Amino acid sequence: MIIRGMKTLHLRVETQNNTALKMAQLLEKHPRVNHVYYPGLPSHPEHDIARSHMSGYGGVVSFEVAGDLQATMKFVDSLKLPYIATSFGGCESLVQQPAIMSFWDYSAAERAKIGIKDNLIRFSFGIEKFEDLAADILQALQKM
Repeated sequence: MIIRGMKTLHLRVETQNNTALKMAQLLEKHPRVNHVYYPGLPSHPEHDIARSHMSGYGGVVSFEVAGDLQATMKFVDSLKLPYIATSFGGCESLVQQPAIMSFWDYSAAERAKIGIKDNLIRFSFGIEKFEDLAADILQALQKM
């Protein structure tokens, strides 16, 4: 099973990288997104470093939606394609809201101190079609 998986790893990683970059570009222009964190974007503070060291920028995009904790939860709950989970790197897309998942036991002040805002989303893209993922994310943003 490991050997079989390794034979297609480059295809999966390439798909994840391409999807993440296109999605980061789409989200950066969306009025209901305050900020996008992705080293493939020229607006990222370490973009030049990433560009000089990487052939792809990874499959994870973090972004802040325009809303509070409840609006962000509504966004996540409105998504239909990704699994809500804290693991990354699989064939299926995963989404998480760090404020209530990875950092659930931190106070709001502790989260703020380390940059985990209530409206932060982490999205790990899988190998689904970009168009399907984009449509899903856009419909969820509209429901906020």
